Amino acid sequence: MDRCSQIKASVRMEERYAGMCLTFTNSDQNLRSEIIEAIDRVNKETKITPQIWDNLEKRTLYVEFKEDVQRDCGEYFERLLRELKIDKCENDIFTP
Repeated sequence: MDRCSQIKASVRMEERYAGMCLTFTNSDQNLRSEIIEAIDRVNKETKITPQIWDNLEKRTLYVEFKEDVQRDCGEYFERLLRELKIDKCENDIFTP
């Protein structure tokens, strides 16, 4: 399912840092809640708790890993994309 019209996902990875930006296209609080619930489910599944930043003005949630934890972020991001039924990450295609 392609949800790029509802949620735009992009990933940025650098040395000792990895982050995912999830921007939702409208001010629908149900969509924001769905993203937060998906993050909570993945946190429980993986036993990893990244830093979460919420920018209500830009309708964006940021999921960030720093230091040594970022080694495990790839699997976390893949699970989160599957939970949200997102098959594309900005310009790349994600295949579960």
